[in-house]
Amino acid sequence: MARRKKTLWRFLRIPLGILAVLVAIPLVLTPVYLFAQPVSVPMLSRLLTGQTVTREWRDIEDVSDRLKASVILSEDGQFCRHWGVDVSALRIEVDNYLAGRETRGASTLTMQVARNLFLWNQQSAIRKALEVPLAFYVDLILPKRRIMEIYLNIAEWGPEGEFGVAAGSLRAFGREPQNLDWQTASLLAVTLPNPILRNPARPNAGLMRLAGIVENRVRQYGERAACVGKDGRLAL
Repeated sequence: MARRKKTLWRFLRIPLGILAVLVAIPLVLTPVYLFAQPVSVPMLSRLLTGQTVTREWRDIEDVSDRLKASVILSEDGQFCRHWGVDVSALRIEVDNYLAGRETRGASTLTMQVARNLFLWNQQSAIRKALEVPLAFYVDLILPKRRIMEIYLNIAEWGPEGEFGVAAGSLRAFGREPQNLDWQTASLLAVTLPNPILRNPARPNAGLMRLAGIVENRVRQYGERAACVGKDGRLAL
């Protein structure tokens, strides 16, 4: 029996060691990101393969409140209310997956931050299952404003390695991200789901329509994003 246990341990110690390291990385790095400027996995992937990465960090105070609200109301309307995961939306997605129906992902902004910092981009049930506890942990450790600040600085915002709102805004409009009007803010927000194909500088009719929907939504319900504003307020 003792010999069998030793043999089993020899086989398991390497994968268990790898698993322990993978678990330790987010546990250790998430508190560090209270202060440090993180680099995302997609950014690292491009750097390691010799591709261009453009990213200039911007503090959340240096980003238009209209853009912050547009991103939240476009990507995750419950951001200020949930604890990293929109449980109701996730439950619907699980039911759809089990029933073989089409799923949309139900990814919150916090889940997207967790994925971009610690996981991979290819869709899979395993990745989604890992995103959920990571998002709860990120939300536990980081304030909402910090999560949003990180998201705005690691999101991919262009087809040629433009990461972060500064690179996206400068590429599309030649403007700093604090100098955005309603149209440019909403166009940048609706670019996020597919920055490779969607061009906010030359929007087609469909993109303009989506931007208009988001703008109207923010004008009506912008207070739902107030948790990322200074002193809990947004200047819209």
